[in-house]
Amino acid sequence: MSALRCGCRAAGLRRALWPKGHPGLLAEEGALGGVWARKRSLSANACEQDRRKDCGHAELLEVLEARVRQLQAEGTAEEVTVKRVAMAQAPETGGIWPPRQAPVGAEGAAPELSSHWVQKLDKDQQLIEKCWQQPEGKQPKTVEKPTWEKRLRMEPRLLSRKLAGQLQQWERKRPQSPWEEQLARLLQEAPKRLSREADEGSESRLEGQRQKLLAFLECCLLTGHLTLAHHVLAAQHSRAPQQQLLTLRMYNTVMLGWARQGSFKELMYVFFMLKDAGLAPDLLSYAAALQCMGRLDQDASTIRRCLKQMEQDGLSLQGLFSAVPLSTEERAELLRAVRKARPAFSPQPPPPPPPQVNTSPLLQEIYAKDPSVSYPRLHLSLKELQGLFRQQLGVEMATTVTVESVEKAPLLTKEVLQARKTLAALRAEWESVLSLELQKTKESEARAAAEGRLSLFPYLCLLSEKDLVGLLLQTLQALPPHGVSLLFLAHELGLRVLKRKRLRNQVEELEQRYSEYLHLLASDTQVAEPCLPRQHWEALGMPEVPPEQPWPVSVLVQLGKQLAEVLVRAVQMPSSLAVPRGPRTLIPVLYHVYAFRSFRQIGILKPHPAFTQLQETAAERTLIFESTEVPMLCPPLPWTSPHSGAFLLSPTKMMRSLEGTQQHQLLLERCPPAELHGALDALTQLGNCAWRVNGRVLDLVLDLFRDKGCPRLGVPAPPTEAPRSPEGRQAPKGRLLPEASPADKAEMRRELARRLKVAREMQSLRADALYRLSLAQHLRNHIFWLPHNMDFRGRTYPCSPHFNHLGSDLARALLEFAQGRPLGPNGLDWLKIHLVNLTGFKKRESLQARRDYADAVMEDILDSAERPMTGQKWWMEADEPWQALACCMEIAQVVHSPDPTTYISHFPVHQDGSCNGLQHYAALGRDSTGAASVNLSPSDLPQDVYSEVAAQVEVFRRQDAKQGVRVAQVLEGFISRKVVKQTVMTVVYGVTRYGGRLQIEKRLRELEDFPQEFVWEASHYLVRQVFNSLQEMFSGTRSIQRWLTESARLISLTGSAVEWITPLGVPVIQPYHRDSKVMIKGGLQSLTLSSSVDTNQKPNTLKQKNGFPPNFIHSLDSTHMMLTALHCYRKGLTFVSVHDCFWTHAADVEVMNQVCREQFVRLHSQPILQDLSRFLIKRFCSNSRTSKSMWVSELKDTLLSVPPTGTFDLEQVKRSTFFFS
Repeated sequence: MSALRCGCRAAGLRRALWPKGHPGLLAEEGALGGVWARKRSLSANACEQDRRKDCGHAELLEVLEARVRQLQAEGTAEEVTVKRVAMAQAPETGGIWPPRQAPVGAEGAAPELSSHWVQKLDKDQQLIEKCWQQPEGKQPKTVEKPTWEKRLRMEPRLLSRKLAGQLQQWERKRPQSPWEEQLARLLQEAPKRLSREADEGSESRLEGQRQKLLAFLECCLLTGHLTLAHHVLAAQHSRAPQQQLLTLRMYNTVMLGWARQGSFKELMYVFFMLKDAGLAPDLLSYAAALQCMGRLDQDASTIRRCLKQMEQDGLSLQGLFSAVPLSTEERAELLRAVRKARPAFSPQPPPPPPPQVNTSPLLQEIYAKDPSVSYPRLHLSLKELQGLFRQQLGVEMATTVTVESVEKAPLLTKEVLQARKTLAALRAEWESVLSLELQKTKESEARAAAEGRLSLFPYLCLLSEKDLVGLLLQTLQALPPHGVSLLFLAHELGLRVLKRKRLRNQVEELEQRYSEYLHLLASDTQVAEPCLPRQHWEALGMPEVPPEQPWPVSVLVQLGKQLAEVLVRAVQMPSSLAVPRGPRTLIPVLYHVYAFRSFRQIGILKPHPAFTQLQETAAERTLIFESTEVPMLCPPLPWTSPHSGAFLLSPTKMMRSLEGTQQHQLLLERCPPAELHGALDALTQLGNCAWRVNGRVLDLVLDLFRDKGCPRLGVPAPPTEAPRSPEGRQAPKGRLLPEASPADKAEMRRELARRLKVAREMQSLRADALYRLSLAQHLRNHIFWLPHNMDFRGRTYPCSPHFNHLGSDLARALLEFAQGRPLGPNGLDWLKIHLVNLTGFKKRESLQARRDYADAVMEDILDSAERPMTGQKWWMEADEPWQALACCMEIAQVVHSPDPTTYISHFPVHQDGSCNGLQHYAALGRDSTGAASVNLSPSDLPQDVYSEVAAQVEVFRRQDAKQGVRVAQVLEGFISRKVVKQTVMTVVYGVTRYGGRLQIEKRLRELEDFPQEFVWEASHYLVRQVFNSLQEMFSGTRSIQRWLTESARLISLTGSAVEWITPLGVPVIQPYHRDSKVMIKGGLQSLTLSSSVDTNQKPNTLKQKNGFPPNFIHSLDSTHMMLTALHCYRKGLTFVSVHDCFWTHAADVEVMNQVCREQFVRLHSQPILQDLSRFLIKRFCSNSRTSKSMWVSELKDTLLSVPPTGTFDLEQVKRSTFFFS
């Protein structure tokens, strides 16, 4: 860029920072806007003719000046002087006309002009220069801008008449007075309000629209459409109603984009809009302006004035380098500008953060420095881990993973080959058709954006057309025969685009840092002193990635809906595939139909049956997964913040939530970093566990899966085993005969609906198993890792959804630790106990009795291991058959080994909490009776709370039966542990009587001998008796539940959602609000989004009060798990969990059990309920906004009435064998 252009644009910044209405500054400049803004009359008076003459002179002058500049550029004129022509100043107007003249440069330089004459000469000159540069025989290609791009407007229409006049004059001529004085006056009069984002009250309803606008602008910058972002910002700014949507962050976003390009003129336009909106620049605004000056090598005077006013506004110069998120290159340009004004300035390196100490007393030991601590290391060398890193990096950069399906391979008959050939030809055709349709859609959306409206254009540009086409074809391939709802499909497609959005990471820097990080984990390297992975990563100085702005759900669905409609319009197939002898035309592959689901009419996209049949015949053997849906091939990045950790390139949130929900993330971002260290380190530790596939179990499962499945063992049957249409009084093709009675027709429809439901469930289960088994086969010979994050309560989950250890019995049996440990002296005993626990045969027996039982059935165990499908099949009778079989195989190998104590075992052994929710309630209330029922107290035999509740219900039933209650008499002999277990287990987590009744009804229907006509009445009776039994057995528990429920009800009535902080320091907020509905109109159908997480809506009182007790208990059990994980890691153990089920090597079970009990006692030794009461009073009864509510006084009284506790001694837990067993 020429120095002339730089000078002109720098002048623009000075003008934008000019004080409004300053007199006398523009006296030397002609303002033609007032003349040209009016429509010209055909018959002009004398004054008008004079003006036209002046305008003609001006145009002639422009031509001459442009010719002078052209000659100077060519070196043919060394000295050319242009006389100035004075113009009369026109009256000030309230709008800005398209500029015809740019400002002139410094003294002696040729002026910079922008009229159509000048543009024409510039264009001609550029073409001539390109021709000189072209090799002989080659003509330059002319690139024509799209029509919509030509309509984009850079010059803003300002609402302030004074600012509009200033901008007009700045557009044409430079001011004659010194810039320093003008800049100083403007900055002194700048508004002091930092941003509209701080406003509350009436603006809260606009938050959703603001999120959409900000997401649009940021997406434009991300896709290289800065001009479009500027145009839309200017269009929104020019209309007063829309201007209230604009925030300082939006102006800064566009301004920073222009600064990166060194486009001072456009940056100035944004400054003018910023001032017109009544907003004051912040650090990021100044950083953008100064960065642009640095790129243009601007003079020091303006920079000096900017820096001076910035400091007067209370913004520190050092803050530009420490508080503003800029890239290394942007920071260098900013420093270059600052040093022009202050050559001696050197940004201070960020001071080492003050020692961040977690204040939780539960974590003091974890973060105490101890050189003797020996954290566990992986069994892989540094070189092996570096190779795995490169593999994972390749996977994430490719964004998808192709996996071979484990479905039974069909015989390659002529029919199969022809079907595959047909599908390949169709897909090749669809690729080109979809590409054209996407281009049309983009052009349409671009035209809408060019009109100043928010459109989907930048979102459609996030991925290449090739990637979008591939995504749509993958979606088509995965559609089930019965179709999916359009709303669900739209949401999924939008999410997939969002997840595939490429993160601009510095891959080389990441590789270097990660290699250094691996020194902490590799088996053949050392570090200076032992530390946690997060601490080591932070010490390496990896720059923190700024959090991403989440997309509103409405944008996601709108984008997905648009893509789904593209798919419907573009994808067609020959009609001969459906009707071989019919006319040869093209028919749609997808149909949009309506169906009733739960009494609601919903739109469904359904594939044509002929297409489904073609897919089934072709039986293709590939599945495509997103890179974030499969386990990682290298250790995950340690969690260092709420938005940084897990995958290498793919952004992942520490706290998972519904897309568009921000309240959890905002809470975490505001939380002091040290308070989150416990949760961050626990998640990192869980993700650092290396896994491998149990190949022996996988082979057996695949044999069943490829045959006809085995639902009894959890292997879903194929669709061919689904129930057929009901037989009866039917005509051919399943139609009812005309003479069928209304009752027959109704019964037939009910049966048909039931069988259709079963078929759909079978299809869903089969697909889930197909994904899991295909991934297991894909990873059979690999070591892999499962990165973790957590839900809003703190409960942890693997990020990979299809293949992990949180699934069913079958899913867990497929996994084992990649790193083995010698069994040691007691390892074999723990394997035996674990096997008996999995069978469920000896739940009321002691550990010794379980070991003895395992020895007694050793022949059956060995037979199961050696002949699982042909022997006595003892393992199939277990509660968890596949895990039991895997354990049988492990025991068989140990028994056959020369020395069982040195056998290297990879098998995970579980220790499960005894109704863990009730355990936490009993500990909170120090309830001795309840504690004994859930094994907090030592005992020779395990207490089974489910059996005790069943026995108590039986007592109530006998009493009622004696009094002649019919349903009580019918239930004789049917009340068992199994019938009441699920309800007892979930009542502590907030299940209602209605939900409990449904659970019991399901169990009763499974009993073949129970009279089915009494199911409804019996389930009502039993759920009432179960709740009565729990009230008698756990009185302390019920009082705490009632206190939590009433507190949440009153908090909700004050207009707030319930919040609390876990003992580990994790902030929690319940995302239950009244439903808000957003309509997305047009296209195939209008979609209505219903969201319960909109914080602008009032809290949903019912959900808030019903959710608080179970969510609070979940936050406690997650705290206990995290404490156990951190202490086990400190002791060198491998540890993972499935909520309240803890896993480790057989050799380490005793150590884990000790840690588990110690941490439970330490957790509940804290005044948990008292701390909760104090926090809630401070949060909801001291706020000036809520303190005026009529409910606050009652809330405060309730919170002060903490339920009294009993006399149970927590130290007994340390001696309880069956607390976790």
